[in-house]
Amino acid sequence: QAQLVEYGGGWVQPGGSLKLSCTASGSTVRPYSHSMGWFRQAPGKERKFIAQISRSGARTYYSDVAQGRFTISRDLANNTGYLQLNGLMPEDTAVYYCAISPRGGTVQLSAVDFDAWGQGTQVTVSS
Repeated sequence: QAQLVEYGGGWVQPGGSLKLSCTASGSTVRPYSHSMGWFRQAPGKERKFIAQISRSGARTYYSDVAQGRFTISRDLANNTGYLQLNGLMPEDTAVYYCAISPRGGTVQLSAVDFDAWGQGTQVTVSS
């Protein structure tokens, strides 16, 4: 069973930046063993896909709201993924979750494809 721990959420003013981190551990976690995704859930709304990176790190996918502002990356040696958030707006306020999937991630995955999730980290954008 894998465990994921997220870091890096907080409060930021509109236009600001944050970098979220997600470290995976557990007996099934190895370099190249999982693709990683980031999702977010705003109050009263459904959890939505933000970004995904393949097992190798070579392939990425972004939602329309993330494209051009957010960047997903990973450090394979340390089983850690990152989500750089730039140009944040109040509507980006949400709890951000990372998740991993044993699937390769060379095609865009659905939330059901991810079998381990972090606890979430709050991102609040306001002036």
